[in-house]
Amino acid sequence: MPTTDQPAEQDPLADAQAGPQNGPGAGDTDMLEGASDGPAAAATSFSRDELLKIYYGRLFPFEEFAKWLAYGHDSKHPRADATFFQRREFCFTLDGDIFIRYQSFKDKAELQAAVNSRQPAKIDIGPLYNVPPQRRNAYSGLGSERAFAPVERELVFDIDLTDYDDVRTCGKEGHICQSCWPLMALAIQVLDRGLREDFGFQHILWVYSGRRGVHAWVCDARARRLTDEQRSAIATYFAIYKGQENGVVKLALTQTLHPSVQRAYTLLEEAWRERILPEQHLLEDEESWQGILRYIPDEDVREKLQGRWSSGRQNVEGNINTFRWLDLAAEVEKARASAQRSKDFSGAHGLRRACEEIVFAHAYPRLDMEVSKKMNHLLKAPFCIHPKTGKVCIPIDPAAADEFDVDAVPTTSQLVAELNNAPADRPSKGSDWQYTSMAAPMQSFSSCFLESLVASNRASMNSQVQSAVAAPSLAW
Repeated sequence: MPTTDQPAEQDPLADAQAGPQNGPGAGDTDMLEGASDGPAAAATSFSRDELLKIYYGRLFPFEEFAKWLAYGHDSKHPRADATFFQRREFCFTLDGDIFIRYQSFKDKAELQAAVNSRQPAKIDIGPLYNVPPQRRNAYSGLGSERAFAPVERELVFDIDLTDYDDVRTCGKEGHICQSCWPLMALAIQVLDRGLREDFGFQHILWVYSGRRGVHAWVCDARARRLTDEQRSAIATYFAIYKGQENGVVKLALTQTLHPSVQRAYTLLEEAWRERILPEQHLLEDEESWQGILRYIPDEDVREKLQGRWSSGRQNVEGNINTFRWLDLAAEVEKARASAQRSKDFSGAHGLRRACEEIVFAHAYPRLDMEVSKKMNHLLKAPFCIHPKTGKVCIPIDPAAADEFDVDAVPTTSQLVAELNNAPADRPSKGSDWQYTSMAAPMQSFSSCFLESLVASNRASMNSQVQSAVAAPSLAW
């Protein structure tokens, strides 16, 4: 198999593509705005390009990043594949919305050199191919067995808060704050638990996108080898939200909730009552609560609630949104019990599901399905800088997703300012990020993900060696 020890057959810029229509992902093509690096920007006088140069040169965790993507093949283990890392596609986004696809590198050092040289505004990660992407032209026109094709890729998920703009009242589009973050925290909790308990995956990396969403990278060996059809099936398994029609969310719910869906509802309902309703004020004004009442199939119940809430004479203790939700749930339950007594079983079932449907319609994860379905889809790399906000795409501990503070995510300006204040006598070699706000995210990356992945990779390779030794041999 060919290697990339020698320079590529053509300049990588030959693969550059201009314009967002050809880019790696919708919503990720905005260039970094000079004044958007947050409050720490005043602490530095560096330009955007200078900030990127310092970040890539001294703060980007190339060692840990490459160890993840090598999956143990960067070692001298007898089962290590020396071509593994160099068959991975990287895409650089340069100024002017220029996308350089099909980049590949022999090892961490070559990747680091290329990033420091190009200083991309954004880095995307693609699949592992059967040959190094930069040498793909050498395989064009060959038979199907040797044609350039993806062979492995993490199962990925992308969730964006803009898909919840009908739920959020705190802001729209690129806005994100602690009031709407619970929607992302719920998505992390529901998917992480489902992937682990229902599919048995163990090595899942959750990453803040740097602006208004989250990404998941499922890195187990069997997840990386899924076909497009299998990826689509797993994504569909979680796809309860099916868009909207006439202001009402369409839901893929069965008559009896699947155990995994029931498990998700337990998480959703508590967060709905305690965080989403009071923080998004969804039952305060008529326009909002009229939309929620549409999910109740009984006209009498809707009219009773509408009459009470419109009168403004309710003596409310505590948050009015929580009060009205409990009022709604009680009224629905009374109507359900009445329908049950009169043997209107269809009506009783519809009423029993009404509250569930409201919660699922507003709080269940809304996936970008196309990102998960295809092996060759690009996704923004962890630890790169979001081009619009200047924030670092940092890992998230799924067990502490509720506590994640989007306002505390470090920016390039902040990190450079912190680096300037680092001890002057620190070791000349080592990771400068440990003296900045990157230290905590890196600790999360290591303890919640990388350490267990490295151990699993080593155990898998050792098992392969033992199996090879134990295999029958015809040698005399």
